[in-house]
Amino acid sequence: MKKVLVLGAGLVSKPGVTFLLKNGLNVTVASRTVSKAEALVQGFENGTAKQILVDNTEELEKLILGHDIMVSLLPWVHHLKVATLCIKNNKPMATTSYVSPDMKSLDADAKAKGLLFLNEIGVDPGIDHMSAMKIIDEVHDANGKVMHFYSYCGGLPAPEANDNPYGYKFSWSPKGVVLASRNPAKFLENGKIVNIEGKDLFLNKRIEEVDGLGDFEVYPNRDSMPYQELYGLQEAQTVMRGTYRNIGWCDTFKKIVDIGLVDDTPVPGIEGCTFKSMMAACIGISPEENVKAKAAEKIGLPQDNFVIKNLEWLGLFSEETVPEGNNRLDILSEQLLKKLKYEEGERDMIILKHKFIVQNEDTSKDLITSTLIDYGIPNGDSSMARTVSLPLGIGVKLMAEDKIKLTGVQIPNKKEIYDLVLDELEKEDIKMVEKKTALI
Repeated sequence: MKKVLVLGAGLVSKPGVTFLLKNGLNVTVASRTVSKAEALVQGFENGTAKQILVDNTEELEKLILGHDIMVSLLPWVHHLKVATLCIKNNKPMATTSYVSPDMKSLDADAKAKGLLFLNEIGVDPGIDHMSAMKIIDEVHDANGKVMHFYSYCGGLPAPEANDNPYGYKFSWSPKGVVLASRNPAKFLENGKIVNIEGKDLFLNKRIEEVDGLGDFEVYPNRDSMPYQELYGLQEAQTVMRGTYRNIGWCDTFKKIVDIGLVDDTPVPGIEGCTFKSMMAACIGISPEENVKAKAAEKIGLPQDNFVIKNLEWLGLFSEETVPEGNNRLDILSEQLLKKLKYEEGERDMIILKHKFIVQNEDTSKDLITSTLIDYGIPNGDSSMARTVSLPLGIGVKLMAEDKIKLTGVQIPNKKEIYDLVLDELEKEDIKMVEKKTALI
Protein backbone atom coordinates (compact mmCIF):
# COMPACT_ATOMS: atom_id res chain seq x y z
CA MET A 1 0.00 0.00 0.00
CA LYS A 2 1.23 3.49 -0.88
CA LYS A 3 2.80 5.62 1.84
CA VAL A 4 1.50 9.19 2.17
CA LEU A 5 3.36 11.96 4.01
CA VAL A 6 1.13 14.76 5.30
CA LEU A 7 3.11 17.83 6.33
CA GLY A 8 1.10 19.95 8.77
CA ALA A 9 -1.60 19.16 11.32
CA GLY A 10 -3.63 22.35 11.41
CA LEU A 11 -7.35 23.06 11.84
CA VAL A 12 -8.48 21.63 8.50
CA SER A 13 -6.29 18.50 8.44
CA LYS A 14 -8.36 15.91 10.28
CA PRO A 15 -11.13 14.89 7.84
CA GLY A 16 -8.69 14.35 4.97
CA VAL A 17 -6.20 12.42 7.08
CA THR A 18 -8.98 10.24 8.52
CA PHE A 19 -10.29 9.58 4.99
CA LEU A 20 -6.86 8.36 3.84
CA LEU A 21 -6.41 6.18 6.92
CA LYS A 22 -9.87 4.63 6.57
CA ASN A 23 -9.07 3.84 2.95
CA GLY A 24 -6.08 1.76 4.00
CA LEU A 25 -3.23 4.06 3.02
CA ASN A 26 -0.20 4.25 5.27
CA VAL A 27 -0.14 7.85 6.48
CA THR A 28 2.60 9.71 8.31
CA VAL A 29 1.57 13.09 9.71
CA ALA A 30 4.56 15.32 10.41
CA SER A 31 4.17 18.55 12.35
CA ARG A 32 6.22 20.96 14.40
CA THR A 33 3.91 20.12 17.32
CA VAL A 34 3.98 16.32 17.42
CA SER A 35 0.99 16.10 19.77
CA LYS A 36 -1.22 17.54 17.00
CA ALA A 37 0.04 14.88 14.59
CA GLU A 38 -0.54 12.16 17.18
CA ALA A 39 -4.15 13.26 17.66
CA LEU A 40 -4.82 12.91 13.93
CA VAL A 41 -3.60 9.30 13.66
CA GLN A 42 -4.79 8.06 17.05
CA GLY A 43 -6.55 4.71 16.81
CA PHE A 44 -5.18 3.78 13.39
CA GLU A 45 -2.45 1.15 13.05
CA ASN A 46 -1.61 2.53 9.60
CA GLY A 47 -0.99 6.03 11.00
CA THR A 48 2.30 7.44 12.28
CA ALA A 49 3.13 10.79 13.88
CA LYS A 50 6.48 12.54 13.49
CA GLN A 51 7.94 15.82 14.56
CA ILE A 52 9.45 17.89 11.78
CA LEU A 53 10.82 21.40 11.52
CA VAL A 54 10.50 22.49 7.89
CA ASP A 55 13.72 24.46 8.13
CA ASN A 56 15.60 21.18 8.70
CA THR A 57 16.05 20.35 5.02
CA GLU A 58 18.00 17.16 5.65
CA GLU A 59 15.32 15.62 7.88
CA LEU A 60 12.56 16.81 5.56
CA GLU A 61 14.23 15.16 2.58
CA LYS A 62 14.66 11.90 4.52
CA LEU A 63 10.93 11.88 5.25
CA ILE A 64 10.08 12.58 1.62
CA LEU A 65 12.36 9.76 0.45
CA GLY A 66 10.51 7.30 2.67
CA HIS A 67 7.05 8.03 1.18
CA ASP A 68 5.26 7.74 -2.16
CA ILE A 69 3.03 10.85 -2.18
CA MET A 70 3.59 14.15 -0.38
CA VAL A 71 0.79 16.37 0.95
CA SER A 72 1.65 19.90 2.07
CA LEU A 73 -0.79 21.45 4.51
CA LEU A 74 1.93 23.83 5.63
CA PRO A 75 1.61 27.60 5.18
CA TRP A 76 1.86 28.31 1.45
CA VAL A 77 5.32 29.88 1.76
CA HIS A 78 6.76 26.40 2.40
CA HIS A 79 5.18 24.64 -0.59
CA LEU A 80 8.00 25.54 -2.98
CA LYS A 81 10.61 23.98 -0.73
CA VAL A 82 8.60 20.76 -0.50
CA ALA A 83 7.94 20.78 -4.25
CA THR A 84 11.61 21.29 -5.08
CA LEU A 85 12.55 18.30 -2.93
CA CYS A 86 9.79 16.29 -4.60
CA ILE A 87 11.24 17.11 -8.05
CA LYS A 88 14.70 16.13 -6.85
CA ASN A 89 13.49 12.80 -5.43
CA ASN A 90 10.83 11.94 -8.06
CA LYS A 91 7.79 12.23 -5.76
CA PRO A 92 4.31 13.57 -6.59
CA MET A 93 2.58 16.02 -4.25
CA ALA A 94 -0.73 17.71 -3.48
CA THR A 95 -1.80 20.95 -1.79
CA THR A 96 -5.00 22.91 -1.26
CA SER A 97 -3.27 26.23 -1.98
CA TYR A 98 -3.38 28.49 -5.01
CA VAL A 99 -0.68 27.84 -7.61
CA SER A 100 1.99 30.46 -7.07
CA PRO A 101 4.24 31.64 -9.94
CA ASP A 102 7.10 29.70 -8.33
CA MET A 103 5.02 26.52 -8.21
CA LYS A 104 3.92 27.04 -11.82
CA SER A 105 7.57 27.33 -12.85
CA LEU A 106 8.07 23.67 -11.85
CA ASP A 107 5.52 22.45 -14.42
CA ALA A 108 8.03 21.46 -17.10
CA ASP A 109 10.30 19.66 -14.62
CA ALA A 110 7.35 17.76 -13.11
CA LYS A 111 6.12 16.71 -16.57
CA ALA A 112 9.61 15.62 -17.61
CA LYS A 113 9.68 13.27 -14.63
CA GLY A 114 6.07 12.13 -15.04
CA LEU A 115 5.02 13.65 -11.71
CA LEU A 116 1.66 15.12 -10.77
CA PHE A 117 1.66 18.20 -8.54
CA LEU A 118 -2.06 18.62 -7.75
CA ASN A 119 -2.87 22.04 -6.28
CA GLU A 120 -6.04 23.99 -5.38
CA ILE A 121 -7.83 20.79 -4.34
CA GLY A 122 -9.84 22.19 -1.42
CA VAL A 123 -13.13 24.09 -1.41
CA ASP A 124 -12.25 27.59 -2.65
CA PRO A 125 -10.08 26.91 -4.53
CA GLY A 126 -11.12 23.35 -5.34
CA ILE A 127 -14.77 22.38 -5.26
CA ASP A 128 -15.49 25.74 -6.93
CA HIS A 129 -13.26 24.80 -9.90
CA MET A 130 -14.69 21.31 -10.23
CA SER A 131 -18.37 22.15 -9.95
CA ALA A 132 -18.04 25.14 -12.30
CA MET A 133 -16.11 23.22 -14.94
CA LYS A 134 -18.60 20.35 -14.88
CA ILE A 135 -21.38 22.71 -16.03
CA ILE A 136 -19.19 24.79 -18.36
CA ASP A 137 -17.99 21.66 -20.16
CA GLU A 138 -21.57 20.35 -20.43
CA VAL A 139 -22.71 23.65 -21.97
CA HIS A 140 -19.83 23.72 -24.43
CA ASP A 141 -20.32 20.05 -25.35
CA ALA A 142 -23.91 20.94 -26.32
CA ASN A 143 -22.61 23.84 -28.49
CA GLY A 144 -23.91 26.42 -26.02
CA LYS A 145 -22.22 29.53 -24.65
CA VAL A 146 -21.80 30.73 -21.06
CA MET A 147 -22.59 34.44 -21.41
CA HIS A 148 -22.49 35.38 -17.70
CA PHE A 149 -20.75 33.54 -14.85
CA TYR A 150 -20.89 34.42 -11.16
CA SER A 151 -19.28 32.32 -8.41
CA TYR A 152 -19.73 33.13 -4.71
CA CYS A 153 -18.40 31.33 -1.65
CA GLY A 154 -18.29 31.96 2.09
CA GLY A 155 -17.67 30.25 5.40
CA LEU A 156 -20.21 31.45 7.98
CA PRO A 157 -21.88 30.36 11.22
CA ALA A 158 -24.85 28.05 10.74
CA PRO A 159 -28.12 30.02 11.23
CA GLU A 160 -28.62 28.83 14.83
CA ALA A 161 -25.04 29.89 15.70
CA ASN A 162 -25.38 33.31 14.07
CA ASP A 163 -25.73 35.18 17.36
CA ASN A 164 -23.39 38.17 17.20
CA PRO A 165 -23.71 41.56 15.45
CA TYR A 166 -21.06 40.70 12.86
CA GLY A 167 -22.79 37.55 11.59
CA TYR A 168 -19.43 35.82 11.52
CA LYS A 169 -17.24 33.44 13.50
CA PHE A 170 -13.71 32.28 12.83
CA SER A 171 -12.96 28.78 11.60
CA TRP A 172 -9.55 29.87 10.27
CA SER A 173 -6.98 32.66 10.64
CA PRO A 174 -8.58 35.96 11.70
CA LYS A 175 -5.62 37.87 10.29
CA GLY A 176 -6.33 36.37 6.87
CA VAL A 177 -9.90 37.64 7.01
CA VAL A 178 -8.80 41.12 8.07
CA LEU A 179 -6.06 41.29 5.43
CA ALA A 180 -8.63 40.35 2.78
CA SER A 181 -10.45 43.59 3.62
CA ARG A 182 -7.58 45.50 2.00
CA ASN A 183 -7.55 43.60 -1.29
CA PRO A 184 -8.36 45.36 -4.55
CA ALA A 185 -10.71 43.54 -6.92
CA LYS A 186 -11.13 43.16 -10.66
CA PHE A 187 -13.84 41.44 -12.67
CA LEU A 188 -15.66 41.46 -16.00
CA GLU A 189 -19.35 42.39 -16.00
CA ASN A 190 -21.55 43.02 -19.02
CA GLY A 191 -18.52 43.30 -21.25
CA LYS A 192 -16.70 45.88 -19.13
CA ILE A 193 -13.69 45.36 -16.86
CA VAL A 194 -14.37 46.70 -13.36
CA ASN A 195 -11.43 47.71 -11.15
CA ILE A 196 -12.01 48.37 -7.44
CA GLU A 197 -9.42 49.84 -5.10
CA GLY A 198 -8.89 48.04 -1.81
CA LYS A 199 -10.24 50.97 0.20
CA ASP A 200 -13.51 50.79 -1.76
CA LEU A 201 -13.94 47.01 -1.68
CA PHE A 202 -16.93 47.04 0.68
CA LEU A 203 -18.68 49.84 -1.20
CA ASN A 204 -19.26 47.31 -3.97
CA LYS A 205 -21.48 44.88 -2.13
CA ARG A 206 -24.59 43.37 -3.63
CA ILE A 207 -27.41 41.34 -2.10
CA GLU A 208 -27.86 37.72 -3.19
CA GLU A 209 -30.51 35.23 -2.11
CA VAL A 210 -29.59 31.64 -1.24
CA ASP A 211 -32.48 29.18 -1.38
CA GLY A 212 -33.66 28.26 2.11
CA LEU A 213 -31.29 30.65 3.87
CA GLY A 214 -32.36 34.12 2.79
CA ASP A 215 -30.31 37.14 1.73
CA PHE A 216 -26.56 37.60 2.05
CA GLU A 217 -24.08 40.29 1.10
CA VAL A 218 -21.54 39.52 -1.60
CA TYR A 219 -18.41 41.55 -2.30
CA PRO A 220 -15.88 40.94 -5.11
CA ASN A 221 -13.08 38.44 -4.45
CA ARG A 222 -9.73 39.67 -5.77
CA ASP A 223 -8.96 39.33 -9.49
CA SER A 224 -11.58 37.28 -11.35
CA MET A 225 -10.06 37.90 -14.79
CA PRO A 226 -7.70 34.85 -14.91
CA TYR A 227 -10.76 32.61 -14.60
CA GLN A 228 -11.98 33.61 -18.05
CA GLU A 229 -9.05 31.72 -19.56
CA LEU A 230 -8.78 29.11 -16.80
CA TYR A 231 -12.40 28.06 -17.30
CA GLY A 232 -12.45 28.49 -21.08
CA LEU A 233 -14.99 31.34 -20.92
CA GLN A 234 -13.68 33.44 -23.78
CA GLU A 235 -17.25 34.11 -24.95
CA ALA A 236 -18.44 35.33 -21.54
CA GLN A 237 -19.49 38.93 -20.97
CA THR A 238 -19.36 38.46 -17.19
CA VAL A 239 -16.84 36.59 -15.04
CA MET A 240 -17.07 37.50 -11.35
CA ARG A 241 -16.10 35.74 -8.15
CA GLY A 242 -17.32 36.98 -4.77
CA THR A 243 -17.40 36.31 -1.03
CA TYR A 244 -20.56 35.73 1.03
CA ARG A 245 -21.11 37.52 4.33
CA ASN A 246 -24.19 38.12 6.47
CA ILE A 247 -25.99 41.45 6.12
CA GLY A 248 -24.12 44.33 7.77
CA TRP A 249 -20.58 43.00 7.44
CA CYS A 250 -19.60 45.23 4.53
CA ASP A 251 -20.88 48.48 6.07
CA THR A 252 -19.12 47.69 9.36
CA PHE A 253 -15.82 46.65 7.82
CA LYS A 254 -15.78 49.62 5.45
CA LYS A 255 -15.74 51.92 8.48
CA ILE A 256 -13.14 49.74 10.24
CA VAL A 257 -10.95 50.25 7.16
CA ASP A 258 -11.70 54.00 7.06
CA ILE A 259 -10.70 54.45 10.71
CA GLY A 260 -7.32 52.83 10.00
CA LEU A 261 -7.68 49.64 12.03
CA VAL A 262 -6.37 47.37 9.27
CA ASP A 263 -3.01 49.14 9.13
CA ASP A 264 -0.09 46.84 10.00
CA THR A 265 2.45 49.66 10.43
CA PRO A 266 4.15 49.33 13.86
CA VAL A 267 2.86 51.95 16.32
CA PRO A 268 5.32 52.94 19.08
CA GLY A 269 3.80 52.63 22.55
CA ILE A 270 0.67 50.77 21.45
CA GLU A 271 1.51 47.74 23.62
CA GLY A 272 -0.39 47.93 26.90
CA CYS A 273 -2.65 50.82 25.93
CA THR A 274 -6.46 50.63 26.05
CA PHE A 275 -8.76 50.22 23.08
CA LYS A 276 -10.13 53.68 23.82
CA SER A 277 -6.62 55.17 23.61
CA MET A 278 -5.88 53.29 20.39
CA MET A 279 -9.11 54.55 18.82
CA ALA A 280 -8.42 58.10 19.99
CA ALA A 281 -5.01 57.96 18.31
CA CYS A 282 -6.63 56.63 15.12
CA ILE A 283 -8.92 59.62 14.84
CA GLY A 284 -6.42 62.17 16.16
CA ILE A 285 -7.97 63.18 19.48
CA SER A 286 -7.20 62.89 23.18
CA PRO A 287 -8.49 59.77 25.03
CA GLU A 288 -10.14 62.18 27.50
CA GLU A 289 -12.60 63.28 24.81
CA ASN A 290 -15.78 61.40 23.89
CA VAL A 291 -14.07 58.88 21.62
CA LYS A 292 -17.26 57.14 20.53
CA ALA A 293 -18.89 60.44 19.48
CA LYS A 294 -15.75 61.66 17.69
CA ALA A 295 -15.32 58.32 15.90
CA ALA A 296 -18.92 58.47 14.68
CA GLU A 297 -18.35 62.02 13.50
CA LYS A 298 -15.12 61.07 11.68
CA ILE A 299 -16.77 58.28 9.70
CA GLY A 300 -19.95 60.26 9.05
CA LEU A 301 -22.45 58.26 11.08
CA PRO A 302 -24.85 59.07 13.92
CA GLN A 303 -23.91 57.49 17.26
CA ASP A 304 -26.96 55.25 17.20
CA ASN A 305 -26.05 53.72 13.82
CA PHE A 306 -25.64 49.94 13.93
CA VAL A 307 -22.02 50.22 12.73
CA ILE A 308 -21.06 52.32 15.79
CA LYS A 309 -22.91 49.82 17.99
CA ASN A 310 -20.94 47.01 16.34
CA LEU A 311 -17.63 48.77 17.06
CA GLU A 312 -18.74 49.31 20.65
CA TRP A 313 -19.79 45.64 21.02
CA LEU A 314 -16.32 44.63 19.87
CA GLY A 315 -14.88 46.67 22.74
CA LEU A 316 -13.16 49.32 20.64
CA PHE A 317 -14.26 52.21 22.89
CA SER A 318 -13.55 50.39 26.15
CA GLU A 319 -10.87 50.76 28.83
CA GLU A 320 -9.84 47.15 28.19
CA THR A 321 -6.12 46.66 27.50
CA VAL A 322 -5.41 45.72 23.89
CA PRO A 323 -4.08 42.21 23.10
CA GLU A 324 -0.40 41.74 22.33
CA GLY A 325 0.72 43.27 19.06
CA ASN A 326 2.69 46.24 17.81
CA ASN A 327 0.17 47.32 15.17
CA ARG A 328 -3.56 47.90 14.82
CA LEU A 329 -4.21 45.07 12.36
CA ASP A 330 -2.81 42.40 14.68
CA ILE A 331 -4.66 43.85 17.67
CA LEU A 332 -7.95 43.98 15.74
CA SER A 333 -7.43 40.39 14.55
CA GLU A 334 -6.90 39.11 18.08
CA GLN A 335 -9.94 40.95 19.40
CA LEU A 336 -12.10 39.59 16.59
CA LEU A 337 -10.90 36.06 17.35
CA LYS A 338 -11.74 36.56 21.03
CA LYS A 339 -15.25 37.89 20.38
CA LEU A 340 -16.23 35.95 17.24
CA LYS A 341 -15.48 32.37 18.22
CA TYR A 342 -17.42 29.14 17.94
CA GLU A 343 -18.68 27.77 21.22
CA GLU A 344 -18.65 24.06 22.04
CA GLY A 345 -21.13 22.18 19.85
CA GLU A 346 -21.82 25.04 17.42
CA ARG A 347 -21.87 24.41 13.68
CA ASP A 348 -20.29 26.37 10.89
CA MET A 349 -21.58 26.47 7.32
CA ILE A 350 -20.08 26.69 3.83
CA ILE A 351 -22.09 28.25 1.01
CA LEU A 352 -20.83 27.92 -2.56
CA LYS A 353 -23.02 29.02 -5.45
CA HIS A 354 -22.44 29.40 -9.18
CA LYS A 355 -24.80 31.25 -11.51
CA PHE A 356 -24.61 30.79 -15.28
CA ILE A 357 -26.59 32.61 -17.96
CA VAL A 358 -26.34 30.22 -20.90
CA GLN A 359 -27.17 30.77 -24.56
CA ASN A 360 -28.08 27.43 -26.10
CA GLU A 361 -27.37 26.32 -29.66
CA ASP A 362 -30.95 27.23 -30.67
CA THR A 363 -30.40 30.76 -29.16
CA SER A 364 -32.74 30.09 -26.21
CA LYS A 365 -31.36 31.07 -22.82
CA ASP A 366 -31.23 29.33 -19.44
CA LEU A 367 -30.27 30.30 -15.92
CA ILE A 368 -28.32 27.47 -14.32
CA THR A 369 -27.41 27.52 -10.63
CA SER A 370 -25.20 25.08 -8.77
CA THR A 371 -25.27 25.36 -4.98
CA LEU A 372 -23.50 23.67 -2.09
CA ILE A 373 -24.72 24.25 1.46
CA ASP A 374 -22.69 22.19 3.91
CA TYR A 375 -22.81 22.21 7.72
CA GLY A 376 -20.23 21.26 10.32
CA ILE A 377 -20.83 18.35 12.66
CA PRO A 378 -21.64 19.42 16.26
CA ASN A 379 -18.63 18.58 18.45
CA GLY A 380 -17.01 17.08 15.35
CA ASP A 381 -15.43 18.26 12.12
CA SER A 382 -16.21 21.78 10.94
CA SER A 383 -17.63 22.29 7.47
CA MET A 384 -14.53 24.33 6.65
CA ALA A 385 -12.30 21.37 7.55
CA ARG A 386 -14.50 18.88 5.67
CA THR A 387 -14.77 20.86 2.48
CA VAL A 388 -11.08 21.80 2.41
CA SER A 389 -9.44 18.49 3.28
CA LEU A 390 -11.85 15.86 1.96
CA PRO A 391 -11.29 16.90 -1.69
CA LEU A 392 -7.57 16.78 -0.92
CA GLY A 393 -7.86 13.32 0.65
CA ILE A 394 -9.87 12.06 -2.31
CA GLY A 395 -7.36 13.51 -4.77
CA VAL A 396 -4.46 11.83 -2.96
CA LYS A 397 -6.33 8.50 -2.88
CA LEU A 398 -6.88 8.74 -6.64
CA MET A 399 -3.18 9.50 -7.11
CA ALA A 400 -2.28 6.47 -5.00
CA GLU A 401 -4.56 4.32 -7.17
CA ASP A 402 -2.97 5.78 -10.32
CA LYS A 403 -6.39 6.92 -11.56
CA ILE A 404 -5.23 10.43 -12.51
CA LYS A 405 -2.97 10.20 -15.56
CA LEU A 406 -2.15 13.90 -15.85
CA THR A 407 1.34 15.15 -14.98
CA GLY A 408 2.84 18.53 -14.22
CA VAL A 409 1.44 21.33 -12.06
CA GLN A 410 -2.33 20.90 -12.23
CA ILE A 411 -5.53 22.22 -10.67
CA PRO A 412 -8.80 20.23 -10.72
CA ASN A 413 -10.39 22.04 -13.67
CA LYS A 414 -10.08 19.04 -16.01
CA LYS A 415 -12.67 16.34 -16.49
CA GLU A 416 -10.09 13.61 -15.75
CA ILE A 417 -9.92 14.96 -12.20
CA TYR A 418 -13.24 16.61 -11.39
CA ASP A 419 -15.50 13.75 -12.45
CA LEU A 420 -13.74 11.34 -10.08
CA VAL A 421 -13.45 13.75 -7.16
CA LEU A 422 -17.03 15.05 -7.33
CA ASP A 423 -18.35 11.47 -7.39
CA GLU A 424 -16.35 10.61 -4.27
CA LEU A 425 -17.43 13.82 -2.53
CA GLU A 426 -21.08 12.88 -2.97
CA LYS A 427 -20.37 9.72 -0.98
CA GLU A 428 -19.17 12.02 1.81
CA ASP A 429 -22.45 13.98 1.58
CA ILE A 430 -20.81 17.00 -0.05
CA LYS A 431 -22.90 17.67 -3.14
CA MET A 432 -23.73 20.56 -5.45
CA VAL A 433 -27.45 20.94 -6.24
CA GLU A 434 -28.06 22.06 -9.81
CA LYS A 435 -31.17 23.87 -11.12
CA LYS A 436 -32.01 25.05 -14.62
CA THR A 437 -34.64 27.70 -15.43
CA ALA A 438 -35.60 28.80 -18.93
CA LEU A 439 -35.27 32.56 -19.51
CA ILE A 440 -37.64 34.43 -21.76
